[in-house]
Amino acid sequence: MDAVRCAVFGLGRLGHQHAINLATRVPGAKLVAVLDSVPELAEKTARELGVQRWSTEPDELLAATDIDAIFVVTPTSTHATLAKKVAESGKALFLEKPVSLDLEEAAATVHAVEASGILCQLGFMRRFDPAYKAAKAQIAAGAIGEPLYFKGISRDPQAPPETYVAASGGIFADQSIHDYDIARFMMEREVTSVSAVGSVLYSKEVARYNDVDQALSYLRFEGGAAGDIEAYRNAFYGYDIRAEILGTEGTLVVSGLRQQNVTLLSNRGSNYEILPGFIERFKEAYVDELIAFIQCVQQGERPSVGVRDGYQALAIATAAKRSYQEKREVAVPGLNEVNVS
Repeated sequence: MDAVRCAVFGLGRLGHQHAINLATRVPGAKLVAVLDSVPELAEKTARELGVQRWSTEPDELLAATDIDAIFVVTPTSTHATLAKKVAESGKALFLEKPVSLDLEEAAATVHAVEASGILCQLGFMRRFDPAYKAAKAQIAAGAIGEPLYFKGISRDPQAPPETYVAASGGIFADQSIHDYDIARFMMEREVTSVSAVGSVLYSKEVARYNDVDQALSYLRFEGGAAGDIEAYRNAFYGYDIRAEILGTEGTLVVSGLRQQNVTLLSNRGSNYEILPGFIERFKEAYVDELIAFIQCVQQGERPSVGVRDGYQALAIATAAKRSYQEKREVAVPGLNEVNVS
């Protein structure tokens, strides 16, 4: 295949960034259409990026014969429905996390996508981040021996708007889900159970949605390995993502707080500029994950991170939320353990 003709569904902050990357930074991709429920936004984005076609109707673009791949970056509540529709259309699918906020719906989506035979990649961009990729290569090379413990930290600079919190599914499914996926990726084992706790430390409004702004998940993996995931909504100082992988022969540390590798030293002390948000922290990862997907479409290869990975991360998040609510350790259900109507 020559250029892969792409359409982006959903033009919020991340969807808009995907559209820019596909139009300007991803070899082999050709952005031919954009879609959003707000017509003014769809038309404006199309004009800015030199795209001739824009729409507010998914079915219109799903039926188009001159589109090869759909990028679903719409609100979470629409992911499963759109994924199934893309599967029916036979087009390749790039699906942002999470697959759904409902585990049964997520499992049904896995079955529908896999039965259709389409190529599907999940938007777990940390797997494509240079620092995480380097750490993964070190693990594969035996640099730390056998991985025994994973520690993840995800701190946002500030809590999202209350309207977002209301529809997000909670801190475990919205924020910690990236850590659950990268923990599975690094440890190369499935999580079998979760014990989770949480608190409302600053953003009092989240309590109205039975949510918290600080959470801790303790994970147990197959084979006896373990880990913990910290999430916090209001770090204020910037966007702080870190991880440690402890092994029998060493430890790997992944971090990336700096906006640039420059430190000011003066008689008032030292300082450096901290990354303000996720777009800046994972700028290259967002491009590299799209490059990997386009290459898979061109070569007819299965993406390295698929819809089952999306289910598995959601299963951990669902178990964590239940653990927090019920104040007990909760087993993580496998795909075959979920009833699908």
